[in-house]
Amino acid sequence: MKILILDGSPHPNGTTSLLRKAFAEGALSAGHTVDTFHTAKEDLHPCLGCNHCRNTGDGCVYKDGMERLNPLLLMADCVVFSTPLYYFGMSAQIKMAIDRFFANNQVLRAQKKQAVLLAACGDTDSWALDALDAHYHAVCHYLHWENAGEVNAIGMYTPADIEGSAYLEEARALGRSLKGE
Repeated sequence: MKILILDGSPHPNGTTSLLRKAFAEGALSAGHTVDTFHTAKEDLHPCLGCNHCRNTGDGCVYKDGMERLNPLLLMADCVVFSTPLYYFGMSAQIKMAIDRFFANNQVLRAQKKQAVLLAACGDTDSWALDALDAHYHAVCHYLHWENAGEVNAIGMYTPADIEGSAYLEEARALGRSLKGE
């Protein structure tokens, strides 16, 4: 199985990145291939809603990091959304990439894919990830992708918090558990 991880964290050693790395370890140990696209490190622009991609068939008006992401996205069997909680939603970095899926809507909606959510937050309120989780499920529903699992790490403000939790093993196990068709 080809797995694409969209990493929405600007912190290379933060809690979300540790979840992502644990998930990748599990997936690799199960024989899957894993590509990671670091949205915070790429030159990405927000979707303008200009419809250039639809009206011309020439893709997006922006020639940026999405040109590297799109082939990975289209070839992936599973797309992993790895994001910290930023003001009760996904980070702006990952959201910008998701918005740009628009240029490939028709193809993405026709492809059978699995999706995974890896999210971490420092908040300890049980509802803190509800809006982010709802957005993830809406994206899966819209694209007709199967939710293959989620790890929602609540109360994980620092790397030390998550290193002492069960969340990393949960992410590893989720990576190992994925099954291709």
